[in-house]
Amino acid sequence: MSRAAKPNTEIDDNEGKVRLDKWLFAARFFKTRGLAADAIEAGKVKRDGERVKLSHAVRVGDAFTISREGLVWEIEVALVTDKRGNGAAAALMFTETTTSIAARDGELARRKADFQAGVYINHRPTKRDRRDLIKYFEPKDR
Repeated sequence: MSRAAKPNTEIDDNEGKVRLDKWLFAARFFKTRGLAADAIEAGKVKRDGERVKLSHAVRVGDAFTISREGLVWEIEVALVTDKRGNGAAAALMFTETTTSIAARDGELARRKADFQAGVYINHRPTKRDRRDLIKYFEPKDR
C-alpha cells in the first residue's frame, strides 16, 4: 500500500472555525506558525482592509489580503482546517482573485528583469565593485 498523502478536506469540530495563524500555516503561506503570527502582528494580513488578531476565527467565505516579501495575495477562504497537508491540499483551501494573480506575476517579472540587468557579484566586492553598486542603487533623480 502506498503512503501517498491525501488532501485533508475535513472541517474541524469547532463549527468550521480555526485561528487565523493556524489557518495561514496550514494553507502554506508561511513556513511556521510563528512566522504567520509575526506577520499578523505586523499588519501584513488584513481582512477588508483592517488589521486582524491572531485569534481571529477564519470562516469559509472570508476575504484576506496577505503581504509577504513584497508580494500580495488577495484570497477568499474556501476550506477551513488547521491540518497542514501537502501543496495540493493547501491549494484547495483558498481561491485567489485574478487581479491578485496578475499583479503578483507582474511583480515577479519585474524582479526577474531587475536581476538580469543588475550588478551582481560572486565574490567580496572590490573598491570598483562598491562604486558600481553605489551608482546602481543611487536614486535617479539626483
